[in-house]
Amino acid sequence: MGVRLRAVRRVFENDVVAIDGIDLDVAPGEFAAILGPSGCGKSTLLRLIAGLDRPQGGTIEIDSSLSAVPRGREYEGRADIAYVFQDAHLLPWRTVLHNVALPLELMHATQSHRMLAARQAIEQVGLAEAVDRYPNQLSGGQRMRVSLARAMVTDPKLLLLDEPFAALDEITRQKLDEQLRQLWLDRGMTVLFVTHSTQEAVFLAQRAAVMTRRPGKIIHDARIDLPIDRPALIRATPAFAREMHAIYQSLEKGGA
Repeated sequence: MGVRLRAVRRVFENDVVAIDGIDLDVAPGEFAAILGPSGCGKSTLLRLIAGLDRPQGGTIEIDSSLSAVPRGREYEGRADIAYVFQDAHLLPWRTVLHNVALPLELMHATQSHRMLAARQAIEQVGLAEAVDRYPNQLSGGQRMRVSLARAMVTDPKLLLLDEPFAALDEITRQKLDEQLRQLWLDRGMTVLFVTHSTQEAVFLAQRAAVMTRRPGKIIHDARIDLPIDRPALIRATPAFAREMHAIYQSLEKGGA
């Protein structure tokens, strides 16, 4: 599922222009990272793409046929889009299994289908032993894994993530980055990932878009020149450092 944005503009009620003139093309199956200074409109942009908010100007198109020359219908809300927030937002009275099954329950799927799909998604994020635990019995990293499994349970074609691992320690964050990248490789979905971390962006993504300070505009949009196979140790290579430096320079130019 591809994404096409043209001249997208969002102004808040207090006349603050959050983003202005955003153009962005993401091809089906692509993994793109979005970076920028705090308050530049990264999360706003993701919410607009998800259909959780509406722009005052421009167009947002989402379609499985979008390619190098994008085309498609205007976005009107899609069931095959999943969103992972900065906080896990788990229901404390539900077990891991029933938290993950919730989207399918809201879609009125049968109980047998819900439970099977939820168990499979939980296994994919490495939490099979925790299906009967409650959120207060989990670590921060485990809660984010549950949130990721809940997003994956509907088999989305477009996955949107808003700094989901930002509050975690570095080791846990790197492990979840590796797990997320493997899920993307296995499933072939389109991914847009908002992050403040240049290291995270370079490890995860095929390309990186950098936004300026408010009103947010895209100042840098380039492919990450690394192989598709990225073992953990690639973070220590000169090529990895070179890609991080290019993004960092764009962040400085954009006012970070």
